[in-house]
Amino acid sequence: MANNSYSGVKNSMVEANHDGDFGCTLKELRSLMELRGAEALNQIGESYGDIQGLCNRLKSSPIDGLSGQPADIEKRKTVFGQNFIPPKKPKTFLQLVWEALQDVTLIILEVAAIVSLGLSFYKPPDAKRESVEDENEAEAGWIEGAAILLSVICVVLVTAFNDWSKEKQFRGLQSRIEQEQKFTVVRGGQVIQIPVAEIVVGDIAQVKYGDLLPADGVLIQGNDLKIDESSLTGESDHVKKTQEKDPMLLSGTHVMEGSGKMVVTAVGVNSQTGIIFTLLGGGEDDDDEEDEKKKEKEEKKKQKKNKKQESSVENRKKAKAQYGAAMEMQPLNSDEGADAEEKKKANLPKKEKSVLQGKLTKLAVQIGKAGLVMSAITVIILVVLFVVDTFWIQNLPWDKACTPIYIQFFVKFFIIGVTVLVVAVPEGLPLAVTISLAYSVKKMMKDNNLVRHLDACETMGNATAICSDKTGTLTMNRMTVVQAYIAEKHYKQVPEPESIPSSTLDILILGIAVNCAYTTKIMPPEKEGGLPRQVGNKTECALLGFSSDLKRDYQAIRTEIPEEKLYKVYTFNSVRKSMSTVLKMADGSYRMFSKGASEILLKKCYKILTANGEPKVFRPRDRDDVVKKVIEPMASEGLRTICLAYRDFPASEGEPDWDNENDILSGLTCICVVGIEDPVRPEVPDAIRKCQRAGITVRMVTGDNINTARAIASKCGILQPGDDFLCLEGKEFNRRIRNEKGEIEQERIDKIWPKLRVLARSSPTDKHTLVKGIIDSTVIEQRQVVAVTGDGTNDGPALKKADVGFAMGIAGTDVAKEASDIILTDDNFSSIVKAVMWGRNVYDSISKFLQFQLTVNVVAVIVAFTGACITQDSPLKAVQMLWVNLIMDTFASLALATEPPTEALLLRKPYGRNKPLISRTMMKNILGQGVYQLVIIFSLLFAGEKLFDIDSGRNTPLHAPPSEHYTIVFNTFVMMQLFNEINARKIHGERNVFDGIFNNLIFCSIVFGTFIIQVISSIPTSRLKFLKTAGHGTQKEEIPDEELEELEDMDEIDHAERELRRGQILWFRGLNRIQTQMDVVSAFQSGTSFQGALRRQASNSSQQQHDIRVVNAFRSSISLYEGLEKPESRTSIHNFMTHPEFRIEDSEPHIPLIDDTDAEDDAPTKRNSASPRNNNNAVESSNHLLPEPPITGTPSAPGSPLHSLETSL
Repeated sequence: MANNSYSGVKNSMVEANHDGDFGCTLKELRSLMELRGAEALNQIGESYGDIQGLCNRLKSSPIDGLSGQPADIEKRKTVFGQNFIPPKKPKTFLQLVWEALQDVTLIILEVAAIVSLGLSFYKPPDAKRESVEDENEAEAGWIEGAAILLSVICVVLVTAFNDWSKEKQFRGLQSRIEQEQKFTVVRGGQVIQIPVAEIVVGDIAQVKYGDLLPADGVLIQGNDLKIDESSLTGESDHVKKTQEKDPMLLSGTHVMEGSGKMVVTAVGVNSQTGIIFTLLGGGEDDDDEEDEKKKEKEEKKKQKKNKKQESSVENRKKAKAQYGAAMEMQPLNSDEGADAEEKKKANLPKKEKSVLQGKLTKLAVQIGKAGLVMSAITVIILVVLFVVDTFWIQNLPWDKACTPIYIQFFVKFFIIGVTVLVVAVPEGLPLAVTISLAYSVKKMMKDNNLVRHLDACETMGNATAICSDKTGTLTMNRMTVVQAYIAEKHYKQVPEPESIPSSTLDILILGIAVNCAYTTKIMPPEKEGGLPRQVGNKTECALLGFSSDLKRDYQAIRTEIPEEKLYKVYTFNSVRKSMSTVLKMADGSYRMFSKGASEILLKKCYKILTANGEPKVFRPRDRDDVVKKVIEPMASEGLRTICLAYRDFPASEGEPDWDNENDILSGLTCICVVGIEDPVRPEVPDAIRKCQRAGITVRMVTGDNINTARAIASKCGILQPGDDFLCLEGKEFNRRIRNEKGEIEQERIDKIWPKLRVLARSSPTDKHTLVKGIIDSTVIEQRQVVAVTGDGTNDGPALKKADVGFAMGIAGTDVAKEASDIILTDDNFSSIVKAVMWGRNVYDSISKFLQFQLTVNVVAVIVAFTGACITQDSPLKAVQMLWVNLIMDTFASLALATEPPTEALLLRKPYGRNKPLISRTMMKNILGQGVYQLVIIFSLLFAGEKLFDIDSGRNTPLHAPPSEHYTIVFNTFVMMQLFNEINARKIHGERNVFDGIFNNLIFCSIVFGTFIIQVISSIPTSRLKFLKTAGHGTQKEEIPDEELEELEDMDEIDHAERELRRGQILWFRGLNRIQTQMDVVSAFQSGTSFQGALRRQASNSSQQQHDIRVVNAFRSSISLYEGLEKPESRTSIHNFMTHPEFRIEDSEPHIPLIDDTDAEDDAPTKRNSASPRNNNNAVESSNHLLPEPPITGTPSAPGSPLHSLETSL
């Protein structure tokens, strides 16, 4: 922060020559500006003698200002800082990424993914000789975990990028606004306008009525100067500024009256507004302080090495003390300030979570717990079944040699458990939320809502109350004269100039031209066909516009009578309620023009101009008539009435006593009374009607008088005839909510706010009190969600307190924008209704996605769970679950999160904070759809082979190749999800789910795209011949065509063998196969030929080859593949179990068939995925050894022969 604001902090050497260059330091000036009134004057007297002395110290001239030399200006910027309040340091992209990672759902996902990844890389102790299928499954195993991590990365990056681009947009808007602001200063004796950021300490600035002061300063010369300091102090009374009593002018305050000159003493972060801003900005100064501390530590380390460096540390500390305030930003550098700041920092993060965030976090945790329970039950059931079956039913002892195999089984059960957990956790959810919010924010920008805080978008959907300003939000903030009482006639529209006597018209136009601040003007429109731009005081703009409507040019008169020629000006103030300007005429007489509140000014009129332009006597009775017949009807229509009058002082009477205001402002002649309207924006009544229909109460909080406020509220539709409502003024409101001690009581507010509709003549504090009162109220069961609009610096506290703060993009001050959540770039109330619509749409999009995702999850978890428990393996494989869970859900989140909002969203009441995220209707949909899907899937799972007359895919060995049966199950599952995506579009029980489906192209293309991909992914690989040849060119030749034909000729093979040929029966469930292997091994060991062969072995290599041949032979015999060739050997598995002896050479010629039959329903890669060391060698060696006589031998593997045989199974 410091680097942007002033380079002084960096350059600690400058400190030494402060006193040489300027007679005062930054710290002195800062502490001076914290004083007020007499204290400040005493300080100036003690330190500088007088204000002239202060200018001399700052090397500035009260008359000619600064020299304007670039070197001098740069030096001042270096020493005293620039007039630029650096925006809060934007968070770096990495910080945004880190913030996004804190989400509970994402953390659950990360844990699941890491566990899943870890298990996929786990290799059992004897993994070196795993079978083909195991190898392939292991290769695919890591995909699940990696893909979940990928989804997490996607979510995090999308979220972070979204926040980052939003911040960038906002800063762009800010800098555009800042560049447009200019201010008048005196440099080198010339009055020039410079950008506010270029003002430096020592500049002489001209201040006048209507200005917003850009820097702190001390008054050098002033005429009747009054300042509204409410933006800093909250006091609405105007403070009179004079050199004798209170010369201190503060940045961010408004000049309400008069004019003057000031010498600038503090700019940027050192000005009073800058200090508040930095307190608001909080966090980033800490970083600077930390940097400072680090630097100091480094300095100290160097110090130990080199004592000479002591001075630099001292300088640094001095610099820290002098500029220190810029870092610490305490109004006074006291310990209490620091403590308060610490406390403030500690309280900062406690901002309540947005409604949706809270509910989603809760839901994610619940789902996570449910998933954990399900996966734990799955693992327990699988383990128990396995143990009971193996050690109790089959009475097998725990063999040490078999321990690795048991471990492998347990690990696989654990992996199945993790799969169930992963299926249960909705990965798509964070992505859906992010996409939905990002999409909404982008679209809201087109609806004139610049969203600064993402969650505000969705909180707005739950808003129950809106406290709106009147001027500029509900009204156009374009004051226009719509009625006039002139020449004794009441015109309901602006009269034609011909109908007014020319003498009256001349006086009227002259009076308007000179008796309005010269800073107020009407500029041509920016765009062709637009309305003229009003600059300055809006009431005066209305009068200038009135002169234009009367076809007269006020600018010509101003050119003729420049501001310097005005003899005396009585500026408008709240006591006078009028403004007067005196002109000295050529004959030495004086003419005074006055304008002001009609009821006050009419009392001072004793004449009125008649229809022929002559003045006639104006009696009190006539005045009462005008009040009754003109002023009251105007006020009841919400018009502000202004009276225009004049008075001549003849030269013969000499110069009057201008200080005696009461005498001067009497004996006036009334020219006319005008009714000024700030028209209600045409779209506002409709917008408010929509809000009320949507269950949102709109309240008007305004500084205007109660009659006008009531009239405007009726026009807008805030007040409905026959309603039971309250309209209060600020004073009355305060009287009712405070007890005898003057403390605000929540119970008292609770009696008022439910009926309150209009709060008039309210101060910023009243607004904050009302907002806080509504939010803290417990009268209504639902906690109220309050949105507030504001444009002034003084609205900052209310905007910050509200659930959603809307700042005005055009009329709003920087402080208001900084405190807000959403900026209305067109200052229009109807944009708020759009924000409500988008907020509700976000909420609904998430609900739609939840309905879809939870149906998928419930069905998938139950299928995986029952499947695993009944058939020892999930019917939906890990990779398939991944496709459903990740790819489909990610696309679904995109499809459902981009549904455009409809007006129908505004027909229901807000959901409120306590309503569960999953409504009864949604639960009904989820359960109904879930039951339907489960019935279909279980029917297919347990009766599918009979229905379609295909092989059963149940009871396969763990991780066997795919079957047609399970492919049908998977396809059906995916198609049901796809069509459920269309059902999920409606969550409020609507009948027609296709309504408006073609309005969302993204949705249509995603559903269609997913369908196509699913169809392509389900085509069996055996149909894609070109892929097979690409993968296995060599083996194709080894298989004769007639064998392939025989393979396809299924009729010859009985049912049991058909199941076997596909390698898809787990022998007698579970570990019967270990029993078999033991039989086989004992057969090997009992035959002497095995022993003899072993002794006769010559070399290690041939030993290995025989080992492999035995294994291969064992495999091929088990699979009974040779049975395809020799009908006589085509026997059932039971025969094989009882006669384990077999001849090796029978099996050798047909080894390739293992691959081919396995592959029929499998991907081409699966056949080849066993390590070449094992399988290919086996094929090659058996081919080479074909001519040899059969030789048998025991395997040479270490440990029990079980190792080599078991793994091959």
